[in-house]
Amino acid sequence: MAVPETTQPRLQQSTPVILLLLTVPATTCTCNHPHALDTTFSWDSLQLLRTMAPSPMQACQHQGAPIFPSALLHNSHPQQASTIALHILYKLFTIFSSLSTPEHWDAWAQDAFLNHLHHHIHHLEQCLQANGILSKRKTPRNLRLSIDKYFASIQDFLHIHNHSTCAWDHVRLQVRACFQHMDTLIR
Repeated sequence: MAVPETTQPRLQQSTPVILLLLTVPATTCTCNHPHALDTTFSWDSLQLLRTMAPSPMQACQHQGAPIFPSALLHNSHPQQASTIALHILYKLFTIFSSLSTPEHWDAWAQDAFLNHLHHHIHHLEQCLQANGILSKRKTPRNLRLSIDKYFASIQDFLHIHNHSTCAWDHVRLQVRACFQHMDTLIR
């Protein structure tokens, strides 16, 4: 005897549409909040950085350290803070995806760190696009130039010191300070 076929709801075709409709409001809500990065971003980043790049065994002298641009810390406009944070994340991703990172660094943690940065870059891009803010013109030119100059000085430091372990330790300390400043910026 043939068993009658049970009717299953036809959700297969509508599931992507439902998921899309559910994610748009969730993304919009988080994007409208002035703190576009979640509250654990800096802490998680610092933990991954510590795991990825342990302090070297030998003591390193860090001379000529670039100073994080103070103009970036005195920004009261939330959308500008988000575009500044995005620009900083782009620069950090560029530095740490370099092939010249030290061999003794934990490769898994470095990949996790880069994935973490990429996730937040993608999130900020979506938020800023959704709010019509993703444009270089929305961030004052002098702030972009300050960020560019700061990260160029970090790249120069690495180059001058032949991407040595101590030079990368210097960068690790700079990035640690950078995350702390970014946390201040987006709060």
